[in-house]
Amino acid sequence: MPRSLSFSDRLVTHLDNALKTLTPGAVQAREPNPARHREAPALEPDQSRHIAGLMRINHTGEVCAQGLYQGQALTAKLARVRTSMEEAADEELDHLAWCEQRLGELNSRTSYLNPVFYGLSYAMGAAAGIAGDAWSLGFVAATEDQVSAHLRDHLHQIDQQDPRSTVILERMLEDEERHAEHALAAGGRDFPPQVKQIMTGISKVMTRTVYRI
Repeated sequence: MPRSLSFSDRLVTHLDNALKTLTPGAVQAREPNPARHREAPALEPDQSRHIAGLMRINHTGEVCAQGLYQGQALTAKLARVRTSMEEAADEELDHLAWCEQRLGELNSRTSYLNPVFYGLSYAMGAAAGIAGDAWSLGFVAATEDQVSAHLRDHLHQIDQQDPRSTVILERMLEDEERHAEHALAAGGRDFPPQVKQIMTGISKVMTRTVYRI
């Protein structure tokens, strides 16, 4: 029977996750990259820079997801909720690796602001967990809705210009929508529109800064 981890044990595990998440090249995807069979497009410099900016936003979104899920797992009341958060975080590591790989192919980089956003997300996740599992799961659903909206917008902007980025974002969108559905099905509260509007405002600040920095 596996040993139940203490609070301090989980902190050490989460520190390891943070270092892995924030160190370029440290995360290895478990699932094959969906773009592996798609031909690399011939992009104009302006197209390449714009798509790299979008992929940098998506990479930072996955950094935030890691912080959020790990923070919630730290303070979740129920073991099944904690396990669910940790499993979702593991799956999102694939997204992180795929976005970083595509940024490398576009001769670009991840955001310099990732440590800041990871820390803020971790704190928000931990606070949501303290508020109760229903609120924590509801926060996951609302956050995944925000991420899904960004992914749809980016797919629209990229259109058919870059099949490699497109197929990655399509797979990510499928996973994010599933995470939101599972969070609500597990007992998460559906946040009121006013709260979602505030979250949208915060999200816009993140995307505008990360696109370039």
